[in-house]
Amino acid sequence: MSDKLTRASRSGKLCIEVTPDSKIAFLSESLCIGCGICPKKCPFGAITIINLPTNLETQVTHRYSANSFKLHRLPMPRPGNVLGLVGTNGIGKSTALKILSGKLKPNLGRFENPPDWEDVIKHFRGSELQNYFTKLLEDDLKAVVKPQYVDQIPKAIRGPQKSVKFLLESRAALDNLDEVLSTLELKHLYDRDVTLLSGGELQRFAIGTVCVQNADVYMFDEPSSYLDVKQRLSAARIIRSLLRPDDYVIVVEHDLSVLDYLSDYVCVLYGQPAVYGVVTLPHSVREGINIFLDGHIPTENLRFREESLTFRISEGTDDFIADRSRAFRYPSMEKALGNFHLSIDAGDFTDSEIIVMMGENGTGKTTFCRLLAGALKPDGAKKVPEMKISMKPQTITPKFEGTVRQLFFKKIRPAFLSPQFQTDVVKPLKLDDFIDQEVKNLSGGELQRVAIVLALGLPADIYLIDEPSAYLDSEQRIIAARVIKRFIMHAKKTAFIVEHDFIMATYLADRVIVFDGQPGIKSHANTPESLLTGCNTFLKNLDVTFRRDPVNYRPRINKLNSQLDQEQKLSGNYFFLEEDKSTSS
Repeated sequence: MSDKLTRASRSGKLCIEVTPDSKIAFLSESLCIGCGICPKKCPFGAITIINLPTNLETQVTHRYSANSFKLHRLPMPRPGNVLGLVGTNGIGKSTALKILSGKLKPNLGRFENPPDWEDVIKHFRGSELQNYFTKLLEDDLKAVVKPQYVDQIPKAIRGPQKSVKFLLESRAALDNLDEVLSTLELKHLYDRDVTLLSGGELQRFAIGTVCVQNADVYMFDEPSSYLDVKQRLSAARIIRSLLRPDDYVIVVEHDLSVLDYLSDYVCVLYGQPAVYGVVTLPHSVREGINIFLDGHIPTENLRFREESLTFRISEGTDDFIADRSRAFRYPSMEKALGNFHLSIDAGDFTDSEIIVMMGENGTGKTTFCRLLAGALKPDGAKKVPEMKISMKPQTITPKFEGTVRQLFFKKIRPAFLSPQFQTDVVKPLKLDDFIDQEVKNLSGGELQRVAIVLALGLPADIYLIDEPSAYLDSEQRIIAARVIKRFIMHAKKTAFIVEHDFIMATYLADRVIVFDGQPGIKSHANTPESLLTGCNTFLKNLDVTFRRDPVNYRPRINKLNSQLDQEQKLSGNYFFLEEDKSTSS
């Protein structure tokens, strides 16, 4: 047997080569004509042929190695503005941040013979990036980054001092420490060890650590993960407070309402995840997010997604609520857990209905789910009616030894083999990409999609789904919301959903349960009410107003104290304006 395997084209040029040293096949992209023979001959679907737009070949910013991911173009930050980046996972957002922060030198696609900085700056001449990279090269720009995965922060901290107080004060170079502590609700955590913080507390600590530093470039990679709606808006306000005439702020965010609220302009990233990503030119915030949802870039006359994503919201009308012949009821309940006390008003629900629970973290939404599921018993003699429950928990820990396919065959075999379930749930969530991978090797977003399928695949009367948008990108969130909604309506079941992404929550909800009170101390769950009145109550507590985009009906946060914000508060309509409601009918 020879020491290497090669395949040559008819002209004698090498098109596929495998050597024992690398064990990775090299495929010549320049010789490939896209005939489709390789993918058919190759087992396991290891080779895929993807056509790239021809005009992008001269615009490669970075490529990791042969046949690997490449990024075309870069976002253009502007001083004194917040640049928002929107796109699916694996499309190059984190790579772009690494390049703009100076942690990764762009190789312009020449991974074997990287260019020097002079060539890089020459490549970007005539654009705003020329000045940016010149400043970066001369050490005139200090960049600080809030990382994507905040749960890794405790492992990265060196030294004996690990208290929130020490770590924040040792980095504080601006006179905004008190403002950061109060806005991000960090005062009560001040003396706590960072290793003992929860996900949401770690996220707020990480944002605060960046905001107190004196830098020229501030970067935030997914700042809303683990946070509730109120905390997301507080984080957005403190990030916007960093704006100074000569400084840059760049944010990657999957919650589109927060991205809308945070940004001054937006760059969309499209392409094929883990294969290539393309950065568009900057757009206004509304136009950029609408381009992403529409899947079509008018300036380039290019469609990057087959269907556009819209938000027609079902508003649980009076006619629907009046017909409650199949209504199920639960009693008023009390539950004390340590120092926390939850009181629940009696309520009811019916078939083909989704009830979304809205409230801050620590107000008892997960406790309510566990009471309904029978995992907790209410205090006193009250009893929850016995029903078959399927629950998707908030935190997912993969323990199964085997592949995703084996897990489905073990847990939900009848549903998984059903053509209807495959069409409605499995295929839209794109599980085929990783169905034969080990469950323990899956990413957070892949695990979340598996958990949603497992929950929906079990036969039940009530589906309790806790934070289905966690770890999912903007596109996956909308698709997951559609899948859940379609399944619940077709199966004539009921779903109770906890969700902090406001766009996803309002898209899913037929009715709303609002949780109010003091987080972690004393909380109260109201009886289910219509989406409009429930959202009005919830948003009034937050002092925030929403309008709806006339093109795709997505909820948009009004800037604080803007004319529209003041008008809606005066009229008591914190959700949608009357004229916007009429456009969705």
